[in-house]
Amino acid sequence: MKSIVAKALFNSYSYAEYRKLVTDLLSEGKSTGDVQSESLTHYTSLNEARMNRLEKTIKITEDTIDKLQKLDNHFIWLVISEGWCGDAAQILPILNKMALASDKKVDLRIVLRDANDELMSQYLTNGGRAIPKVIVICKEAGIVRADWGPRPKGATQLMADYKKEFRVIDDKIKTDLQLWYLADKGVSVQEELLEIMENIKYNRL
Repeated sequence: MKSIVAKALFNSYSYAEYRKLVTDLLSEGKSTGDVQSESLTHYTSLNEARMNRLEKTIKITEDTIDKLQKLDNHFIWLVISEGWCGDAAQILPILNKMALASDKKVDLRIVLRDANDELMSQYLTNGGRAIPKVIVICKEAGIVRADWGPRPKGATQLMADYKKEFRVIDDKIKTDLQLWYLADKGVSVQEELLEIMENIKYNRL
């Protein structure tokens, strides 16, 4: 396992630890990350409420559960995130429920982007530090096998089309993106990650 990934894992959080960290910082009027601002704290607060809701409403499909439990190997999903990130707030509760349903085949760990600059630099999206990023690690072999993120394909296309037409990322597209996630109900994240996991299954070293 690359030393950068191993170092990040050593300093990673469980889902419950990550949630507590974000909540504790909010109680102090802060967010995660190197930059502190009123707007980032505001987004973090919105995300806190969003994650609380998703933890109650997101359903993992029976097909997803079945395929996760039949994985040949055990995996770590190392996720790069920050408390203010709207996409992370939509996706992390799904990843957590998938990991919990996997019969211990998947271990979910989370690290903060700004505290893991070397790791983030290895997983850029079109040269940008977009999050969340899911790094899929084979636990037995200690090998990074794949990565996914920062958004499902449908959400990525929605953003790309809007930016191409209007040349900005504004409040309108941010609202449209949240509505996309609401309508999708976590299905795309499940399907896309399962496809990755099954490809690993049939392409073992």
